Amino acid sequence: MNLPLMPQATAVWLIEKTGLTFQQIGAFCGMHPLEVQAIADGEVAQGIVGYDPVANMQVTMEEIRRGEADPSYRLKLLPSALPTPKRLRGARYTPVAKRNDRPNGIAYLLRNFPQLEINDVAKLMGTTKETVIKVRDRTHWNAANIKPQDPVILGLCSQTDLNNAVARASERRAKRGEAVPEPPPPSLEDEAA
Repeated sequence: MNLPLMPQATAVWLIEKTGLTFQQIGAFCGMHPLEVQAIADGEVAQGIVGYDPVANMQVTMEEIRRGEADPSYRLKLLPSALPTPKRLRGARYTPVAKRNDRPNGIAYLLRNFPQLEINDVAKLMGTTKETVIKVRDRTHWNAANIKPQDPVILGLCSQTDLNNAVARASERRAKRGEAVPEPPPPSLEDEAA
């Protein structure tokens, strides 16, 4: 559902400057009609300056006039000329609670996907190349406690991102004429876990 920029400020402006109903303003701003009524009563959004949706090309004045004439009419947001942001690939932000799991995910990727280069692992896990190298060389400060775990299960990356990274790395090696190394067979520790 598309909403106008700064919905509360837009609702303040519409309440002050138009004759639209609370239901119409609520539907346009993505708010409940009681929220809009609370704004009109001064209980909510005190001190918020109204944001003019007409001047900011979000709705036309003709559209507002149609809404004032017909209480059942719903305002339509004008299409924005701004491009919609695309989600970038790979992990970008790792919650604090999952940061201790990151070395485990790195170890898993290094062990099970040898075709991935250090840059690929760093990008996929949202970490630095230095951290990946330390986990690989077992010089990480917590190397004794690192146990390889699937980063998808840990929630550090998506399966789609992992599959895409592995496919790109395999294609890159094939173009260079290098053989894609096979992952090591599972050890007894893996079967116990």
